Amino acid sequence: MDAKSIGTQISKLRRRCSLTQAQLAARLHISDKTISRWESGIGFPEVTQFPALAEIFGVTVDYLMTGERKGIAVAGNILANIVKNVDRYPALGMLGNITDMTQAVGGCAPNTAIDLAKIDRNIPLSVIGKIGNDEYGRFILSVLSRYGIDCEQVSLSATKPTGVSDVVVNPTGERTFFYASGANGEFSPEDVDAHSLNCVVLHIGYILLLDLFDKEDAVYGTVMARFLHDLQEKGIRTSVDVMSDSPLGYKEKVIPALRYCNYAIMDEKESCSLTDLPPTTPDGKINLESIRKTAIFMAGCGVRNKVIIHCKQACFCYDVPTESFTAVPALDIPREEIRGSVGAGDAFSAGCLYGIYKNYDDTRLLEFASAAAASVLFCENSTDGMLDKNQLEKLEERYGRKTL
Repeated sequence: MDAKSIGTQISKLRRRCSLTQAQLAARLHISDKTISRWESGIGFPEVTQFPALAEIFGVTVDYLMTGERKGIAVAGNILANIVKNVDRYPALGMLGNITDMTQAVGGCAPNTAIDLAKIDRNIPLSVIGKIGNDEYGRFILSVLSRYGIDCEQVSLSATKPTGVSDVVVNPTGERTFFYASGANGEFSPEDVDAHSLNCVVLHIGYILLLDLFDKEDAVYGTVMARFLHDLQEKGIRTSVDVMSDSPLGYKEKVIPALRYCNYAIMDEKESCSLTDLPPTTPDGKINLESIRKTAIFMAGCGVRNKVIIHCKQACFCYDVPTESFTAVPALDIPREEIRGSVGAGDAFSAGCLYGIYKNYDDTRLLEFASAAAASVLFCENSTDGMLDKNQLEKLEERYGRKTL
């Protein structure tokens, strides 16, 4: 980048921060004539001045010098999944045998990031969250590092252990989950170094499982909403996912965040809980009209770009600027080939984020995301089944799609 381009970038960022040349100069302890020379392309900041400029503007040094953001950041829950296969669910007070036990990563942040890495290793990826200084935490970092994922913003709790999810699987494949939030309960916006973020999109999940983000905020409604607002102010597009089995406080925690989302990705029950519309018809089929009305409602709450809703039968995208609604049936995977569904939601999100990053049209985005979700059905844990981009695109040829 030449002096004139950097000068133009400094001028643009200064105006975005509502600073005069004199005010910027005062913060850098230089003259306003120096700022004028930079912005005119006559002079050039010294190397030592770029970090200070980047901090003032709330961007990275790389973005300041190139004007270009790259990659995807995934923030939120980080877990160690302990998957236990049992020969039976015992009655209360009785014994059941664990026939097999494995350890894997879990939670929105590592699942989605690893899925993205397996789809395309060329995308810069980072994970943001909190773990304990313990064996589970070190295991998670080692797995993320194996995929080349930046873990610089994974912080360590001084008091809490790494979050854990015990996944108990009976012989029919049914699963029961026992969740301990651990360090996830301490994760807050203060753990995020926004100045060093250089991503195009930041995806965060899950609303309702991040205690400090779910807290009330007097101005924005929730801390999560304020966090998303601040990211958008820095030019980062925002995406959210939700996880809740309880209606308690659901709308109060989710709706404020939608106002500051570029993308909202939810399943049919999570989304329709916002409108109280039935996601299915009395005969168990997906209620297309409820899904469409819910997507329009979410757009009305403030989602800027796309509302994406998924279920077992299909997935849907409401493009806010064009007011267009697209539906794509799920892949028709034979029941006997399905080994598990843990992580399918995160895999779908990863497929959506990839499509968004690559500027896919809505139909192609949904086709790709549904293939990503289907790929993890062939394995018992969250990420082992994910395929690369080329293999995912061949799944439709192999299985076809259901009838919607």
